[in-house]
Amino acid sequence: MNYENLVNLDNAYEICRKETAQWAKTFYLGTLLLPPSKRKAIWAIYVWCRRTDELMDSEEAQQRTKSELADRLDKWELRTKEVFQGNVKDELDHVMADTINNFPQSIQPYLDMIEGQRMDLEKTRYSTFKELELYCYRVAGTVGLMTQNVMGIDPAYTNAPWSQCPDPSQAAVALGIANQLTNILRDVGEDRSRGRIYLPQEDLQKFGYSEEDLIQGKINTQWKKLMAFQLKRAREWFSASEEGIRWLSADARWPVWTSLRLYRGILNSIERLDYDVFNNRAYVSQFMKMLELPISYLISQTK
Repeated sequence: MNYENLVNLDNAYEICRKETAQWAKTFYLGTLLLPPSKRKAIWAIYVWCRRTDELMDSEEAQQRTKSELADRLDKWELRTKEVFQGNVKDELDHVMADTINNFPQSIQPYLDMIEGQRMDLEKTRYSTFKELELYCYRVAGTVGLMTQNVMGIDPAYTNAPWSQCPDPSQAAVALGIANQLTNILRDVGEDRSRGRIYLPQEDLQKFGYSEEDLIQGKINTQWKKLMAFQLKRAREWFSASEEGIRWLSADARWPVWTSLRLYRGILNSIERLDYDVFNNRAYVSQFMKMLELPISYLISQTK
């Protein structure tokens, strides 16, 4: 690779850094705790995921027909396969190819995420949580699989001949699903404007809260009980992901704990809003972010 390519690659990673900082503030803070090579790889993967998401959810995409969107996804899948073969078309493809070279991984999670976008073409309602779980895996659980080789495994599990290398995949997927469930609960109001209701129909029925109530943004006892149930479920997925963090390399545990705890903090914010996610956006304050850094560090050293 010549000097010009190196400069372009550095510029491309800087684009990824800025994109991550702009659109994923809580996630971005966690990435800053990683070593430079790992944080750059995570930024590149995040931007690939964002590019994938924008194919369906950007303002421009909302003006496209279903057929046009399907064609976009097909072309993006082919382009992604090209990147994994080392064929790139622009600088953002270039950083992904570089990331794949530095941290070898399977293409399958990327294809699964694209399949999750295809689900948004066809589905605007989910009958059961089992259906929603598949969607959450495809659009977010896959991120855990994309990034697990970047994070790495603690050498303590791999150096000794008798050691059995743990498989962190299940925990990585659980964290991605927990994050997506949190997104769904935070973005209920925004998603309804797009005609999408991700809360399972079986749960709406269980708590006596109708689609019409949701579309109207009605906040009543039924809504609060429904949301409390959803928050409990999301927290269970966060808890399921915690076990796998201890297997990660030492330089990844603090960032992952920080990201987990900050993102889980959005659930606390929803509670403080008394579940009014129709008129407010739940977020973690800057003060709480700074407070969580030393707490997460201590946890990463003891668990």
